[in-house]
Amino acid sequence: MNTQMLLLVVLFVVTLCIGVPIAFVLGLVPMIYLIAFQGTKLIAIASRLYGGIDNYVLLALPFFVLAGNIMNYTGITKDLVNFARLLVGRVRGALAQVNIVVSIVFAGLTGAAVADTAAIGSILIPAMIEEGYSPEYSAAVTTTSSVLGPIIPPSIIMVIYASVTGESVGALFMGGFIPGLLVAASLMVLAAYYARKYNHPKRTERIPPAEALRIIRRSVIAILVPVIIIGGIMSGMFTPTEAASIACLYAFLVGIFYYKTLTVKALVDSLINAGIVASTILLIISTSQVFSMVLTLEKIPEHVAVIMTAVINNKYVFLFVINVLFFFMGMVMETAASVIMLTPILLPIALRFGIHPLHFALVMLVNLNIGLTTPPVGVCLFTAVPIAKVPMERMIPHVMPFVAAEMIAVFLITYIPDLVLVVPRLTGFI
Repeated sequence: MNTQMLLLVVLFVVTLCIGVPIAFVLGLVPMIYLIAFQGTKLIAIASRLYGGIDNYVLLALPFFVLAGNIMNYTGITKDLVNFARLLVGRVRGALAQVNIVVSIVFAGLTGAAVADTAAIGSILIPAMIEEGYSPEYSAAVTTTSSVLGPIIPPSIIMVIYASVTGESVGALFMGGFIPGLLVAASLMVLAAYYARKYNHPKRTERIPPAEALRIIRRSVIAILVPVIIIGGIMSGMFTPTEAASIACLYAFLVGIFYYKTLTVKALVDSLINAGIVASTILLIISTSQVFSMVLTLEKIPEHVAVIMTAVINNKYVFLFVINVLFFFMGMVMETAASVIMLTPILLPIALRFGIHPLHFALVMLVNLNIGLTTPPVGVCLFTAVPIAKVPMERMIPHVMPFVAAEMIAVFLITYIPDLVLVVPRLTGFI
């Protein structure tokens, strides 16, 4: 590594450590390097910034965020919780299982983990505490199950990955089904173990048939959202971007005419929030293109590939190493930034080892999403803390066993590629 690159790395690490937002770190630090050491003109950097987000696929981003926001404001989460209660039944520790099941269903509405934590947590964390669960355990279940949002389609992070690599959004969506369900199963098994070990409460009252029918009828309205999105993409009726906009229209019509809870203020708040979230992600994507200029000029991917292939000559060892790397990066960096930084470096190496690009994508995305629940940068943790009203340090010991269970699912999809590839094959995406 030459002196110039060493300076860049030091500046990058220092700015991250002092709390400079990742979007500015990705943009400003490489820009200083390009201007000072490469003589790059500002117009070239500006062109790269614009080019980074000049991508039709990225239009899906704000639409998916907006659809999730509108659905949250309609009060649909309560119906999904009731539906999950009906599905789970009267087992011991039922509310913890309900928490996980409703996250599976809710994943089809928002595609974002933080939205899952906030919406479901605001209802189920207080309900679990009232029923006798500890606040720490209630928050831990909510936090760790929320990662299902970006794994089970639709998924915002998958759209970002597709924009970086050119991978089919539909293929990524199809590839996320089994990994998402495996992660959910790992959480449910651990929750069942804890329910028996600590004698968690269980529901004793029976839901009358008429009430059960009412719950199912109202829940169908919500469950139709992922059906419309995935069904439309699979049938070729519309693209993922068009599917996202149709989901927005559907959420709007349901909120106005069925639930009748979507007020003008709620709609405005939804639009503002969607704008903030989408613009934040798009800024990261845009500035990361300046970072990629440095990678290209210095041939960093090629150098890393030479080093890794010299040290590692087995694809299974390579898969283990990148899992460790992804888990660490998920702990210390925002998911979208990690995807944008690591994919151009590691994907070519994965292809050299004969790893299917879709398999690599899901291993990366599932692993990085688990980082949303781990300190020090786990945004889902920070979202759950004020709802549960417990200090972060008391939550972490309860969260980590669930994270360990999720990592078992990660290693299953890592070393059994068909768990990722079977659904895309059956649906004709690969």
